[in-house]
Amino acid sequence: MSEGEYRTGREGEFTFRGHTLDELQDMSLDEVAELLPARQRRTIERGLSAQQEKLLAEAREATEEETANDPIRTHLRNMPVLPEFVGLTFAVYNGQSFDRVYVEPEMLGHYLGEFQLTRQQVEHGQAGIGATRSSKFVPLK
Repeated sequence: MSEGEYRTGREGEFTFRGHTLDELQDMSLDEVAELLPARQRRTIERGLSAQQEKLLAEAREATEEETANDPIRTHLRNMPVLPEFVGLTFAVYNGQSFDRVYVEPEMLGHYLGEFQLTRQQVEHGQAGIGATRSSKFVPLK
């Protein structure tokens, strides 16, 4: 494994770049930013937007109130997954609906939108009767 990937220790304990989840949750946002990949680190160093700050505040409030089962609705697909988010459920908007994303420790350093697909898989119909070039397309009616 490369240096930036997570590992489970011999005891099965989660670590991210040599730090346990408890250590990560006790760190400040700037200390956590130093451990994140470059793009996520740059997002935090340049300053979170007002909406991202609000989402972070909602997540901190939810962990304090132990309401981790209620999903936090958000359109912010570009929010990096931070240690405060672990164990919470987010309802991330995919362009049509809000779908639930349960944040696990392995998601640290990624974005919320990576875990909620925006495009559906294409399912093609079958060819028409005879399947010649002129009859390949099945009429709708």
